[in-house]
Amino acid sequence: MTSWLEHTVQAEVDAPIDFVWGLWSDLEQMPRWMKWIDSVKVMDDDPDLSRWKLASGALEFTWLSKTVKVVPLQILQWESVDGLPNRGAVRFYDRHGSSIVKLTVAYGVPDWLARLMDNGFVGRVVETTLQADMNRFTEYAAKAKDDSKV
Repeated sequence: MTSWLEHTVQAEVDAPIDFVWGLWSDLEQMPRWMKWIDSVKVMDDDPDLSRWKLASGALEFTWLSKTVKVVPLQILQWESVDGLPNRGAVRFYDRHGSSIVKLTVAYGVPDWLARLMDNGFVGRVVETTLQADMNRFTEYAAKAKDDSKV
């Protein structure tokens, strides 16, 4: 049996929502701020599909993801269609000059592993890593915003 685990993290980004949306929606740039994401390749023949590779130490997973919902400046939602079972959404909230970015990631794991991860160390590591990714995105956006002023 498979259980779904879900983690939600968020960050406030000191940049306008259209700028933040533009950075985040360029999926192939995600390895710049997401520690475990080794690569993302948007498919040339279908831009709603992208091939992802997650690598951390000896662990390596790949999956094909489909963008299932896009509301510009509000939400980018996906689900895997092959490989590692996962789904989630990134939500954007306009704070009139700054933005809140809220990331929710869910992934399917065997029940026995879910029990270990949900209440234990591994689950906290995943959430801590995702929050660190959001913090790196905040720094990435700040640098990109400064670079765009030059």
